Amino acid sequence: MTACILSSDLAAAIIRVGPGEAFTRIADAAKAARDGDIVEILPGEYRGDVTVWNQKRLLIRGVGERPVLIADGKNAEGKAIWVIRNGDMRIENIAFQGARAADGNGAGVRFERGRLEVSNSSFVDNQVGLLTANFEEAELIIRDSLFAQAPRQTHSLPHLLYVGRIARFEISGSRFHQGYHGHLLKSRARHNDIRYNLLFDGPAGEASYEIDLPNGGLAFVIGNIIGQSAHTQNPAVVSYGAEGEAWPDSALYLSHNTLLSDRLTGTWFLRTFTDRLPGNVEVLGINNITAGIGAFTLAASGEFRGNVPLPPGGLLAPDALDFRPHGAKLLRHLTTPAGSARGVSLVPEAEFALPIGTRPLAPSPSGLPGALQNDF
Repeated sequence: MTACILSSDLAAAIIRVGPGEAFTRIADAAKAARDGDIVEILPGEYRGDVTVWNQKRLLIRGVGERPVLIADGKNAEGKAIWVIRNGDMRIENIAFQGARAADGNGAGVRFERGRLEVSNSSFVDNQVGLLTANFEEAELIIRDSLFAQAPRQTHSLPHLLYVGRIARFEISGSRFHQGYHGHLLKSRARHNDIRYNLLFDGPAGEASYEIDLPNGGLAFVIGNIIGQSAHTQNPAVVSYGAEGEAWPDSALYLSHNTLLSDRLTGTWFLRTFTDRLPGNVEVLGINNITAGIGAFTLAASGEFRGNVPLPPGGLLAPDALDFRPHGAKLLRHLTTPAGSARGVSLVPEAEFALPIGTRPLAPSPSGLPGALQNDF
């Protein structure tokens, strides 16, 4: 077995795409690549260079300054700039921009099945930044990536990230802003792990929900900054179970998030649709900060402790992306032990760090409620 693995690694090739290379088009490299290869894309703009990746195992990465893939009116199979068919795939340091399709769901990446890991990439001005199919064994992991600037269309809702009914979805260190009518993040996955992200629509945003988990599922939402604009299309910030058809094992754990809203007529920071969910669904909200006019528990059922409501202006400077709360010294006395759920710690081990990514947190006996612990 060891010999076979070594033989496979030695046979793997590095395929380079760019000016002066053997391949100048990504689509041609995609046809030539074999399982286990590494495809390296040099800096520059790649216009209308759309493709389908059929390999079972592949690393595709931008080299140096992030290469920008601009749809330029083209798409693969009527779906996306890239279609990931079915394999164990990694995408690193790639920008996807301007995806359009006739059905209104043109994606930067369409992930169909298998396992996909995306890191240090960006999805800007796509009808859907990244869209998955509904294969219940699929897994999607996203780290340190950007989803932004939904196109202003209404015939099909442009979600910045739309995860279908897959087995597992994880995202961390990523930023979302400037949605339009659709949601910033929508996931139907059975297991969701959403940590240390900045989902802040911003003054120019007009998104609906900031996080939508319409079919329930097991969800850990820890250490995120989640912000709704004054022009939102829906008064809820985090929504759970709105469409029913819940997974049989559904529970929601929100710990150490900072939720804010600029909506002047009030908002629901959390809305759970208990009439559409199984009767035994556990909902726990612990050590969260809410800032703005609205309610955290009024439209939600569950167990809540250590949560702190702040009035408008309770955060230092959200428009400048400074989400630290006023009165941090006092707030430390309001924190309650977060503990764990289902063997998973609800204590944040990192926090979002601008412009993209995370920074680790040292263990502290007197942590703050909300998502941010450093620089106080």
